[in-house]
Order: sequence, then structure tokens, then C-alpha cells
Amino acid sequence: MRSGPKATTRQYKEVRGLTRGLEVLKALNRLPGAIGSTTELARACSIDRTTTKRLLETLRLQGLVRQGERDGQYYLTFEVRRLSEGFEDETWVAQVATPMMHASVRELVWPCDLATAEAGFMVVRESTHRWSALSQHRAMIGEKMPMLVTAVGRAYLTACDDAEREAVLELLGGRGDQWGELARDKRAVRRIMTDTLKRGYAYNDGEWAREADFAAIAVPVLSGGRLLAALNMVFPKAAVSMKDLDARFVPALTRLADSIGKASDAWVNE
Repeated sequence: MRSGPKATTRQYKEVRGLTRGLEVLKALNRLPGAIGSTTELARACSIDRTTTKRLLETLRLQGLVRQGERDGQYYLTFEVRRLSEGFEDETWVAQVATPMMHASVRELVWPCDLATAEAGFMVVRESTHRWSALSQHRAMIGEKMPMLVTAVGRAYLTACDDAEREAVLELLGGRGDQWGELARDKRAVRRIMTDTLKRGYAYNDGEWAREADFAAIAVPVLSGGRLLAALNMVFPKAAVSMKDLDARFVPALTRLADSIGKASDAWVNE
């Protein structure tokens, strides 16, 4: 009787470029705030600087890293989180957060933004500005908001764990602008966090100079104990009393954040 073919294990050669690209991603992830220079990464991976630069540019074209504000700097994007968590960030927003935020417009009245942390800033992933009749802003999706002077940034920074908070502050503290100066002011940072914890939600009253005419409240969005994002509500200064904020809008915003968090947890675990 004729025997069948022998089982063989084919040996494939290592794709050296892929290996090096993954090494660069891992090294970047280990750096504070997941941001670093070409020189730092070349040294960490024992790869020459030219090759490292070429790998980083390839990763940038794939959307896995972005260039920082300083020449030669790169940082990880949420594309990397997609690989590690097994779900699409934009899909999560579109399927879970968007319909809930849309439905909240009638209750909240004022517009709100859902933002996630990225390289020391909060990036708006979804917004109800296009649905709210009271909105004075448009095209908010993709907007970068400073971490320490916005309600959404303060809510996120206060809710995140110590390791992430330290990395964010170290990243910001390395900047030579107003955001770096504020991040290095430990007393000011401590006051922001203390006030947020005492109040039970984050608040800003025009501290962001670009939006000096507007105030905002914000709360974190948690999914199974994991911090996903922060959710704010924006309104002109003095348009809403503190009494109404505490009695009406903060509870409504908190319910929305809790609903998004619970639905996100169920969606990811389906």
C-alpha cells in the first residue's frame, strides 16, 4: 500500500526588516509617554540611525507612529492599541459612543466631546457639536486639547494610574512652551488634581487662552476599571450656574460616561 506524503516543517527565513520594525515599536513603547527621538531609538535597538529613520518613516506611513513637534521625534498612535486590544478604536467610537452621545443631546443641550489621550494632549474622537443647536464650534473631531488647562484633560489625568500620569507629566515637562512650564509646576498640578477629586468632576473656566470665553465640565469614561477616555460638556462662561451644573448637568454627563463605559466593556467582550 502506498504511504501518504511525509509531514514536513518548512523553515522560513526571518524577515529582518519586520523584526527591526517591531523592535523599534517596542523600544518606543518603553520610553516615557511613548515618545522618543530617532537617535534614542537607534541606540536602544542597536540599529544605525539611517535605518532607524527609514523604519520609523515606514511605521508612520502605516499610521503606527506620528512625528512629534520637535525635529526627529516620533510617538505611538492609537493604531498600536488596535493591534494589542483586538478592536478598532474608530469602530468602538462609531458603534458604542456615537449613538449614545447623539441621543444625549436632548438632555444635555450643550455640546460635548469624547477625547482620548495622545502624546500629552487630548484628541477629540467624537463630538455632538454638529447636532447641538447651542454649539459655537464646528469640526471638532481630531482637535487637540491641552491636558492641564481643559476639563477633559484634567478629568483624564486625575483618573489615570500613577504610572501613566507620571509619563504624561514627564513628556509635557520636556517641552519648552507654556504646557511644559505648567507640567513642571508640581504645586499647580497637585492643586488641579485635588480640586478635581474634591469636586467630583473636572472643571475649567476659560483657563485655555484660545477658548477663554468658554467653560467646561468633564468626567472620565471607564470600561471594566480601564480608563478609555474623558467626556466633557462645553458652554459659554456664566451661561450655566454652578447650581445647575451640580444638580442637572454633571449627573447627566456622568450617566452618559457610565453608559458608554459599560457598553464598551460588553462590546469588547462579545
